[in-house]
Amino acid sequence: MQDFDVVVIGSGPGGYVSAIRSAQLGFKVAIIEKYAVMGGTCLNVGCIPSKALLDSSEHYYNAVHSFEEHGIDIAKPKVNMGQMIKRKAGVVSNLNAGISYLMKKNKITTFHGLGSFDSAKTVKVTKEDGSSEVISAKNIIIATGSKPTILPFIPVDKERIITSTEALKMKEVPKHLIVIGAGVIGAELGSVYARLGSKVSFIEFADSMIPTMDKTMGKELQKSIAKMGADFYLSHKVTSAAVKGKEVTVKAQDSAGKEVEIKGDYCLVCIGRRPYTDGLNLAAAGLTADDRGRVAVDEHTLQTSVPGIYAIGDVVRGAMLAHKAEEEGTFVAEVIAGQKPHINYNLIPGVVYTWPEVAAVGKTEQELKAAGIAYKEGSFPFKALGRAIASGDVDGVCKVLADATTDEILGVHIIGARAADMIAEAVVAMEYRASAEDVARMSHAHPTYTEAMKEACLAATAKRSIHS
Repeated sequence: MQDFDVVVIGSGPGGYVSAIRSAQLGFKVAIIEKYAVMGGTCLNVGCIPSKALLDSSEHYYNAVHSFEEHGIDIAKPKVNMGQMIKRKAGVVSNLNAGISYLMKKNKITTFHGLGSFDSAKTVKVTKEDGSSEVISAKNIIIATGSKPTILPFIPVDKERIITSTEALKMKEVPKHLIVIGAGVIGAELGSVYARLGSKVSFIEFADSMIPTMDKTMGKELQKSIAKMGADFYLSHKVTSAAVKGKEVTVKAQDSAGKEVEIKGDYCLVCIGRRPYTDGLNLAAAGLTADDRGRVAVDEHTLQTSVPGIYAIGDVVRGAMLAHKAEEEGTFVAEVIAGQKPHINYNLIPGVVYTWPEVAAVGKTEQELKAAGIAYKEGSFPFKALGRAIASGDVDGVCKVLADATTDEILGVHIIGARAADMIAEAVVAMEYRASAEDVARMSHAHPTYTEAMKEACLAATAKRSIHS
C-alpha cells in the first residue's frame, strides 16, 4: 500500500491547488481524479469552456452589429458552430495539459479513478476497468466539487432539455432557447446563444436576474440582454416541461397563479448546482453529508469532524466559486503544515461573464438595509466614461457603498466592460479597509474603465463626481 502525507480527492481548482501548495510545503502528495482529464467542472464543463464560447459569440455579435460603425466593412458573417466548439475544446485541452504538467513538476502522484473512503485513513481508487487499489494518507482533502441541480419533474434528456454541460457542445444554434433560471450560469449561456441569433426566453423564480447580487446589477443586466431580443418571465415558477419531436414546451405560473406556455426547440435548465459527494462512501470514514450533500467543517480549519479529513470548495458551505475553492485549497494545505492562514469570505468577488460583465464584492445595498447599517451610495454611469464611449461599451454603472460614519467601503458593484478585472481594485481596497475618499484621492490612468471606480467613490464621499 502506498502511503502519502496528503491525498486530495478531486482535481478541480480547489483540489489541484491544494495538492500543489501541499507539495510546495514539503508533503508527499497524491491526487485522485475520477475522469481521464484533470481540472474538474471548472476547466472541463464550466468556467473555462463557457468563457471561450462567450468570447467567440461576442466576436460574432460585434462583427454583425458594430464593425460597420467602426469603419470595418466585411461580408455578412456566419456562425460555424463546429469550429466554435472545436476552438473551445482546444482551449480546454491546453489547460488540461497544463495541470498535468504542474502535477509532474511538483512530484504529485496522480491516480485516475473513483476515489472513495475505505477508512478514515485510507482511500480506495476504483479504475474504469473495474480494478482498484487502496492508498493511505495522514491527511485527506475532499475536493469533489458539484453537479447541476435538476428538478425532479423536468425530464432532462440531454438532447432537447439540457444542462450547462450539453449547452457547451451544441451542434447548432437554437432557434428559440428557453432558459430555466436567470442566475449566473443561465445569464451567461443564455447570452451566448442570444448573441449568435437565438431567440432566448428566461424563466426565473425570483423577481430579478442574478438574484443573489445587488438589485441594481440585475436590473441593468436585464436591460442589456433585452436589447438582443430576449424575453423575461420573472417571478415565475416552472411547473412542467415536455418534449415532442424537436419541440419543447415549458409551462410556468406567475406570482398570481396565471399560467404561461412557452415553446422552443431547446430548453436549458440552470437552477444552480449541488455538492457532489456521491460515491465517496463517507460513512466508512465516519462522516455524513447534510440534506444538500454538503460536508460540515470547522470554520477555523476546514477540518471535518474526523481529525485529518478536510473538505473544501463546493462540498462545503459558501459560494460555489472556483476562486473560493482555490483559496480554501491553499488554506487547508497551510493549516496541515501548522501555519495560521486566513480567508475573508466577505471579500471573495463574484463575477458574471456576460457583456457587459457584472462583478461585485462585499455587501449589497439590500444586505446593508436588512442589517440596519447606515451607508452612503455613490454611482457613476459608463455612458459618462471616456474610455467606454470610445469603445462603444456605454452600458453599465459602478456603484460604491460606504459606511455613513467612517466612509469605509462596504460593497462595490459594477456592471460594464471589464468589470471582472476592475473588481480586483475594490477587493484590494476593502482588504485594507480603505475609505471611499482613499480611493477617490488615488490617481487613475485616463482614459480607463477603472476611472468609474474613482468617480463612484467621489460620488459616495461627498456627491462630488467630476464627470457626471
